[in-house]
Amino acid sequence: MGWKTTFRKPVAHVSGVLLLLIGSVASAQETLRTHVVPRWVGTWEAPMASSVDNGCIDCTIRDVIHLSAGGTAVRVRLSNAFGTAPLPVEHTTVALPAIAGGADVAPGMLREVTFGGRAAVTIAPGAEAVSDPVRLAVPAGGDLLVTTYTPGYATPMSYHPVALQRSFFLSGADEADATTAGAFPDQTFVRHFVSGVDVSGPPGAIVTFGDSITDGYRSTESLNRRWPDVLAGRLLRGPASRRFGVLNAGIGGNRVLRDGGTHGPSAARRFDRDVLSRSGVRTVILLEGINDIQEKPHEFDPTKITAELADLAARSRAHGLRVIGGTLTPFKGCICYSLRGEATRQAVNAWIRRSGVFDSVIDFDAALRDPSDPDRMLPAFDSGDHLHPGDAGYEAMGWAVDLSTL
Repeated sequence: MGWKTTFRKPVAHVSGVLLLLIGSVASAQETLRTHVVPRWVGTWEAPMASSVDNGCIDCTIRDVIHLSAGGTAVRVRLSNAFGTAPLPVEHTTVALPAIAGGADVAPGMLREVTFGGRAAVTIAPGAEAVSDPVRLAVPAGGDLLVTTYTPGYATPMSYHPVALQRSFFLSGADEADATTAGAFPDQTFVRHFVSGVDVSGPPGAIVTFGDSITDGYRSTESLNRRWPDVLAGRLLRGPASRRFGVLNAGIGGNRVLRDGGTHGPSAARRFDRDVLSRSGVRTVILLEGINDIQEKPHEFDPTKITAELADLAARSRAHGLRVIGGTLTPFKGCICYSLRGEATRQAVNAWIRRSGVFDSVIDFDAALRDPSDPDRMLPAFDSGDHLHPGDAGYEAMGWAVDLSTL
């Protein structure tokens, strides 16, 4: 849906020089007459992993969403990816918060959201709805409140299990227009329905595609310490021509080769949905495979993992995207560690570094490993489970990205 900028035509019933003058102005105005169509670019993503029944009836959910790139307008994506029936969404709003991380709306900063010109939308099972443009200037690196009201008992709800961000909800009423946090007595740390936000303005988007390490598991909640957040912050401090949106397409427990229940469809199956269908994407960073190795049933044949990574790279290039491979991070000391698994990780990493399949490589392994014990994560970077980084480790990962390769 575009926005139209028009100019009033001059009055034609005049004479002499004035007629010629106005005619010239009319010609110039006709030249300037344009249809202003936003160029949409993704700024935030939460890929749906599975479905959940949270018992909420007549449910209003206010999601607190931390944007990467800013823009002059927004549109939201609502998902019924794992629904078994049509999902009615009767009322949706977007707003700027009064304070970061809160549910209070800044004065005058709430906007109604429509879908095809209507407030209500029904989303078919397995589908996603994209809203009409909403004129709301949103700041880069700021928060956006997206509030949805679903009448009745909307279950199963498609959801993203690990939000690492407090959001708010209530059961029993439509409070999508509420401007105060008091309307929402309950809290949640998962995402329901909202799968993406696009903005108008940025030069392009980067998709970080991975598992729980990309999802930011074990980073500090509500502080946006995931490595894609660190990358987004670095980009925002650079020139405007390089302030790309950063879409976090990580799902905890996700695997390259196998579907995983609440861990989402395999990387191979969800790649079109979570990468290729996103708006304005120019580059994808792939960091997947450690769960194929460390989770049961274990995959200890590195060629099966690398073959699928090569296919994801080929699919990216077929859509005109740059593709960057990330090496698998150390996990010695984890209860899931084995010498056979470590040999598989080393073989996959050697292939990532040397195969030439990728436009470039981010050596996350080198960024996190302990120089005195390279199969292990540096203790200062370890969250404590010896598999997932903590805040300092995610910071190191975000700084390991060479911005010139994006």
